[in-house]
Amino acid sequence: MTVKVTFEPQGRARTADFKTVQVSLDMTKIQSRGVLFDLDGVLVDSTPAVARCWTKWALRHGFVPDEVIRIAHGRPSIATLRELLPDADHQAADREMERWEIEDLDGVIPLPGALELLKSLPAESWTIVTSCTRPLAEVRIRAAGLPMPRQLVTAADVQNGKPNPEPYVKGAERLGLAPQDCVVVEDAPAGIRAGKASQASVIAVRTTASDAELSAAGADWTVEDLSSVRFKALARSQHLELLLEE
Repeated sequence: MTVKVTFEPQGRARTADFKTVQVSLDMTKIQSRGVLFDLDGVLVDSTPAVARCWTKWALRHGFVPDEVIRIAHGRPSIATLRELLPDADHQAADREMERWEIEDLDGVIPLPGALELLKSLPAESWTIVTSCTRPLAEVRIRAAGLPMPRQLVTAADVQNGKPNPEPYVKGAERLGLAPQDCVVVEDAPAGIRAGKASQASVIAVRTTASDAELSAAGADWTVEDLSSVRFKALARSQHLELLLEE
C-alpha cells in the first residue's frame, strides 16, 4: 500500500507551498549474506536483441520465432539448440549464435533500479549468474553501463545450466557462501527453479513472465523491477538487508 502524506509549512502559506509525497508502507525485509543476480531480464534489457537473433535462427531452420524465443529464454543457447535440432553441430551453432548476439547490442540498456542497487551493495556481497557465455555477458554488462562483478558465473563455468541448481550453487561458492545464505534475483521460471533447487530464496521480477508463471516456479517474492528493491546495511553483522516494495 502506498499512502500520500501532505506536509504543511508553518505560518501563513499559499496552496503552492504544500508538499505531497508518496510513502510506501508495504516493505518486506529480507536478510541474507549474498545476492545472486541473473543478467538478462533482471539487470539488463536485452530482449529486443535476443528476439532478433533467435528470430533469425528460427526462420532459417523453419521454426516459429515466438515459440523458439519462449523456449530459449533463461537457458544456455546450446540447450535450446540441442532440444530443437538434435542432429546438428551444436558447438558450431552455439558459436554462431554467440557471434550474432555479441554483434547485436542495439537497445541493450540497464533495467530500472539495476545500476542504483548494484552500486549500493558491497562489492563482495553480490555476483551475476547467467546462462550467457562469458564474452557475451561481459559485452552486455559494459553496454548497459553496469559495474562488473568481482566474480561472474557463466555457461562455461557449469556442466548443467538452469533449471539445474548448479549455476546458483557455483555463484554462492564464488562468494564463499552456502546457497541458503543467499537470495537469488530472477525473471525466468527456469532460473527461479534453479535458485529454489539450490536452497536459496528467490525474488522474481515481472520483466518477462506472468505472475502465475513466477509463482508456479516457486518465487518467494515478486516485484515489478529492481527499482522496488533497496539495500540497507546492518551494523555489526555479516548480513545485509533488502527492502522490497511488493
